[in-house]
Amino acid sequence: MSLPPEKAAELKQLIHQQLSKMDVHGRIREILAETIREELAPDQQHLSTEDLIKALRRRGIIDDVMKELNFVTTESKVSVGILNIKLEMYPPLNQMLSQEVVNTQLALERQKTAEKERLFLVYAKQWWREYLQIRPSHNSRLVKIFAQDENGVNRPVCSYVKPLRAGRLLDTPRQAARFVNVLGYERAPVIGGGGKQEQWCTLLAFLCRNKGDCEDHANLLCSLLLGYGLEAFVCVGTKAKGVPHAWVMTCGTDGTITFWESLTGHRYIHKPTNPDEPPLAEQPKPLYPYRTIGCVFNHQMFLGNCQPSDAVETCVFDLNDESKWKPMSEEAIKSVCAPGATTSLPPFPPLCASTIDASVTSNEIEMQLRLLVSEHRKDLGLTTVWEDQLSYLLSPALASYEFERTTSISAGNEEFQDAIRRAVPDGHTFKGFPIHFVYRNARRAFATCLRSPFCEEIICCRGDQVRLAVRVRVFTYPESACAVWIMFACKYRSVL
Repeated sequence: MSLPPEKAAELKQLIHQQLSKMDVHGRIREILAETIREELAPDQQHLSTEDLIKALRRRGIIDDVMKELNFVTTESKVSVGILNIKLEMYPPLNQMLSQEVVNTQLALERQKTAEKERLFLVYAKQWWREYLQIRPSHNSRLVKIFAQDENGVNRPVCSYVKPLRAGRLLDTPRQAARFVNVLGYERAPVIGGGGKQEQWCTLLAFLCRNKGDCEDHANLLCSLLLGYGLEAFVCVGTKAKGVPHAWVMTCGTDGTITFWESLTGHRYIHKPTNPDEPPLAEQPKPLYPYRTIGCVFNHQMFLGNCQPSDAVETCVFDLNDESKWKPMSEEAIKSVCAPGATTSLPPFPPLCASTIDASVTSNEIEMQLRLLVSEHRKDLGLTTVWEDQLSYLLSPALASYEFERTTSISAGNEEFQDAIRRAVPDGHTFKGFPIHFVYRNARRAFATCLRSPFCEEIICCRGDQVRLAVRVRVFTYPESACAVWIMFACKYRSVL
């Protein structure tokens, strides 16, 4: 048995009201009180929250680690705080190490780490001097060797990438690209004027925030593609108007070079143009938005572009040709970036499955949009009549749009088009407007839709026998990321 959406919302409200009347928290307190009543004074009948916490703490059920943590914003280069954790080993050790031995070992490890970092810095400076000696103009290329993380620590860029397996949460590299695409995009905050803020997030920090800059998206996508066994690199360069940008490149076994745009999920095949060809000779026209490229890197390699031009369209991506790409020593990179190296980032935890119920969330957003549309039309002096069947018929179209984004294969919409033709009587006009979001805020989405003249025309439709429809489909991805597809539609009788 299924309830209409409006009845389901009404039933949910009734259940919530009944639970509120039952005083669930009070019942829990009463049950717990029965087990610790003997600890209270004979004349004390009421068990306060403080008494309950003390009793639970004595039993070891809760401890003082439950503290409120207040954090600073991203632009504040200060420590958030210190979290002290006490660990105990079972069974306990027969012989305890003295504090002097522990301090000595820690000092040795810090010294070893500092020496490795110093040697890599010396090598990186030498590599950069050699790179500039090839051509002085290389000084203006975007060759990024170090990047500052969210804690203000400068790290080699190779340490931001490592092979990452998605388990059973993502099935294909293209699905992984779609997952990275639906994560939020946010540039690092800049205080005052000037250029772009230099801040790269580690993979864990990026996913915890669920949003980041283009470099964060590119590092995550490259890590996932490496996990799928592809030869993947992060590319650092510029796009239109000289804006710094990062994207991903994969090298096929047949020599095919594919660019992956991590912010959109689009893929582009690179076919270099030959600048020495006659002006009238036909050249491949690049479809990608990238203009220049300064370097490429992954978890094992770093290569600087030393070709005469850094224009992407003329670049040859034969990474084994040292006359075109100057490599860094893989041993030097491994000393600071390999798993287990003291300066490398800690192992990345597995991706988390989504906690979003796609059906419930889709229905909630749809109901909110219906209410917003009805209120908007009411303000315009228009009545609103919804047609549930027409709304349901929009579902196949939304599914096909997401399928195309995930697979890059166009899904046939013949059945959808045929169903719409049958649902729209002769003499009536049908209009539909699909739109895509990566957030679940219905009011924000509605405001965005109204900025489209075509969508506003549907929402504010006037005419004879106007019937409105809206369908929402939420597609979930790991780490509670989601793609939200919305389609507004209307049908009305054409009156000339």
